[in-house]
Amino acid sequence: MAGLVPIRGLRSFCIAAQCLSFKKAAARLYLTPSAVSHQVKQLEEQLGFALFERKTRSIELTQVGKQFYKSVWPIVSELESTISEFTQSKENITLTISMPEFFASELFVPRLNEWAELHTEINLQLETVKPGQLPSKPSDLSVVLSNGIPVASVVHDLFPLRYVPACNQAIAEKWDKRGNEALNSVPLILHEARPWAWHQWADRAMIDNFDPRQIIQLDSMFAVARAAQKGMGIALIPMPISTSWFEDELLFKLFDHELETNDRYFLVQNEDVQHQHALATFVNWVKKTYENYG
Repeated sequence: MAGLVPIRGLRSFCIAAQCLSFKKAAARLYLTPSAVSHQVKQLEEQLGFALFERKTRSIELTQVGKQFYKSVWPIVSELESTISEFTQSKENITLTISMPEFFASELFVPRLNEWAELHTEINLQLETVKPGQLPSKPSDLSVVLSNGIPVASVVHDLFPLRYVPACNQAIAEKWDKRGNEALNSVPLILHEARPWAWHQWADRAMIDNFDPRQIIQLDSMFAVARAAQKGMGIALIPMPISTSWFEDELLFKLFDHELETNDRYFLVQNEDVQHQHALATFVNWVKKTYENYG
């Protein structure tokens, strides 16, 4: 056998041997099935023999693969436990994450106390970004808003986004009984990333004679929500991300119709993160935290 056998390859082999599926192993390892298959293939090349018999829809351990698993799994398991105990006892692990600023302020930061209480051994380093901007440096994970599945090795779907027309209490009380008249009388506010969103909303709501007096575009969703709350006009507000604005009665829904879009939040994972256990712990927490937002 030439060269050193990588620990990641041994771990991928062991998990695949337990699952008898590269796809299921990938889910446990937070990798792609192709990455698991590639790591096992590299291991087989280094060992000089096949570990799995690959069939059309399944894999099976070869006889030597079974023997190799029985010999190597106790070693890998013990090594992982030792490394985990050592790193947790000596220093905290730090994960870096980037996300849109409005997601951070409205959904992520308010829940951070839950994470901090559960996982004191894992630090988080957060960078917020404006729409259309890229993080200043690579991160372990990224929350992204996209109208299609992001191009990345490991992507976790979080929840979809929809938009509701909303305003402050004074405007809501004035125009609530006057129907669509408000749309052509009060300034309409939206994010500059969706310049035609009001027209799309009106079209899907089958609003006749939609002729807004003024449309105001702002460059941040926080500014859009704040402008509506201060009485500047009626804004298209993203839901469910803005739920707290309505619960705190800072904003009020003016029309029942909502603009459904293909926009969704995704959690994108860097496959080369050093601390895979910490990564998996954080990913599971994010998915559980936002599982009911869909």
